[in-house]
Amino acid sequence: MEQQSLPGASTALTMGIISVVGALVCCGPFAAIFSIIGLNSASKAERMYKANPGAYTGFESVKTGRILSYIGLGLSLVMLVFVILYFGAIAAFIGSGAFDGNY
Repeated sequence: MEQQSLPGASTALTMGIISVVGALVCCGPFAAIFSIIGLNSASKAERMYKANPGAYTGFESVKTGRILSYIGLGLSLVMLVFVILYFGAIAAFIGSGAFDGNY
């Protein structure tokens, strides 16, 4: 019996990579969307693999995609905290009257 590629494994890996790169480079909190998609694809692929392990190859991609998705989710949550603190500090400075222009 010929083994076939595990459906969803490449999607999980791709979304994990996008979530890490997106969290570090541009999007911050929005990378959590890609992390959730990657985790969902990884869980579906893992269920298919556990149902019939001899029929599929590429389970390593599922594990790697899951790890990258968790890392991307963590990074995006850290970036979300920094964004909240940043805008909170700006609002606090404005509310305190520090930018009134009175010297």
